[in-house]
Amino acid sequence: MLVLGVDPGSRVTGYGLIEKRMNRLTCIDARTIAPSPRLPFYQRIHAIFQAMSEVMEKYRPEEMAIEDVFYEKNVKSSLKIGHARGAVLIAAVRGGVKIFEYTPLEIKKSVVGYGRASKEQVRAMTQMILKLKGSLSLDASDALAAAICHLNWTRYPLKS
Repeated sequence: MLVLGVDPGSRVTGYGLIEKRMNRLTCIDARTIAPSPRLPFYQRIHAIFQAMSEVMEKYRPEEMAIEDVFYEKNVKSSLKIGHARGAVLIAAVRGGVKIFEYTPLEIKKSVVGYGRASKEQVRAMTQMILKLKGSLSLDASDALAAAICHLNWTRYPLKS
């Protein structure tokens, strides 16, 4: 199974693809989408939509794990993140990718074991779980963590 994890942001959106075979997780790709800050906001959102559509078309993930809405102290920032999230969600619907949403607390707890872990702790654990060497941006590691969280949650079949 190929899962796309996404950490939405209006300035930088991280994404990561993890393949699970025989209970083994392999990172296929992990990058960021960072439209020029000189672009008007609506063009940055469109750029995120286009880039995510291309990623989905190229890799054809079966499922997507995305960070659920959380509330920041700055309402304007929350709204902008919501717009970026919307662009990613529309790209997934358009590409026929099943969508699963997880809170930041669920993602951190799944990967680190502690829901209030720092971004650096999430990155370190993500790199350890996936046996990744080299540098990994915080946004890409958060996206990979969302995919790991999803694969952890879906490990056991749901009871009817």
